[in-house]
Amino acid sequence: MNCLYCGHSETKVIDTRTVEDGRAIRRRRDCVECNRRYTTLEKVEETPLLVRKKDGSLEIFDREKLSRGLLKACEKRPVAMEEIEALVFSIERDLRNQYSREVTAQQIGEMVMEKLRYVDEVAYVRFASVYRQFKDINRFLEELENLLPKQK
Repeated sequence: MNCLYCGHSETKVIDTRTVEDGRAIRRRRDCVECNRRYTTLEKVEETPLLVRKKDGSLEIFDREKLSRGLLKACEKRPVAMEEIEALVFSIERDLRNQYSREVTAQQIGEMVMEKLRYVDEVAYVRFASVYRQFKDINRFLEELENLLPKQK
């Protein structure tokens, strides 16, 4: 790693820490030539995961969009922010493991619902009502009936 200030090729690593849930490494460096310090961040380059929407269009997977949807479903529920972050991390990891380049929005929605069911039932029903676009109360009741036997 060349020094940011003088361009010298020899630096010492003073401190190393993992950041971003272990997905990156932060290093504090010291140049042996000019003695200045600076920080570098090393990340794995990931190929973008593409999401095929219902209308056939493609967009890049956005973990923030997933996080916002889960936050909305869990609003005013006893679900810790750490649980939501862990859920987002788990879903993204599973998507990247199961699908190499492209995934459908439907596959993401089903995965979210499967995992959210065990985190908070009310949040699950909220998410399902938006995701499955319940048109009337009967469709809502059907989803609740599907949830109840799985509890027993």
